[in-house]
Amino acid sequence: MRSYDPDLTPPWKRSAPVPEVPAEVDLVVEEVSTGFCGAVIRCEAGTVTLEDRFGKHRVFPMEPRGFLLEGRPVTLVRPASGPARPTRTASGSIAVPGARARVARAGRIYVEGRHDAELVERVWGDDLRIEGVVVEYLEGIDDLPAIVADFAPAADARLGVLVDHLVPGSKESRIAAQISSPDVLVVGHPYIDVWEAVKPASLSIPAWPTVPRGQDWKTGVCEALGWPPNTGAAWQHILSKVHSYKDLEPSLLGRVEELIDFVTAP
Repeated sequence: MRSYDPDLTPPWKRSAPVPEVPAEVDLVVEEVSTGFCGAVIRCEAGTVTLEDRFGKHRVFPMEPRGFLLEGRPVTLVRPASGPARPTRTASGSIAVPGARARVARAGRIYVEGRHDAELVERVWGDDLRIEGVVVEYLEGIDDLPAIVADFAPAADARLGVLVDHLVPGSKESRIAAQISSPDVLVVGHPYIDVWEAVKPASLSIPAWPTVPRGQDWKTGVCEALGWPPNTGAAWQHILSKVHSYKDLEPSLLGRVEELIDFVTAP
């Protein structure tokens, strides 16, 4: 006669089974013992690595009932396909593993400064390489009409321009109004500097400070936030906190996507 160990635990004390969920990249879960909430960025050797909205990484064992998904307990398991790989680019587009960069198009996207270019590369770099779009920075747009004329835009060589502080009545809006070519698209965001396009929450600050008129804006920001008076170092700190489109304000996201669509249109 086969022996067995009966489960004498009363039914009301037994743990209900929970679903097993593959730990796919970008899945957002909460670890039950610590309350740490983040997106899956890696799954290997019985552990999962989560990244929270501040860019902090934590590694947790994939124990039964170890995580909450939309508030409900789940057991994370390794994806059937093996180690999790990113399924989307930083801009939110579908990732194309192994895709080669396209030969550069004749069209271009111009931005005002180096920080603008670095931020665009940070979030849209993968997309731009696949599309063959080159981003260049101008060090300001005071000479934009002459720059556009020198570029000689055409239907097969469109030009997109991203402008800071493009609001009614600004100097930038008056310069942009001088461009009338159908093969040039000038768009902009409302911020004094592209720094402000990074969400304050991503930097763990309550808000971007208001800097008095007449004071250098970046220097004033560093002073108000108690950062060292080194704007270059401040920018590197800001950029390091940008991991995807989720860290940027919609008013910048929409404009960059618009420019990419414009210069890549058939």
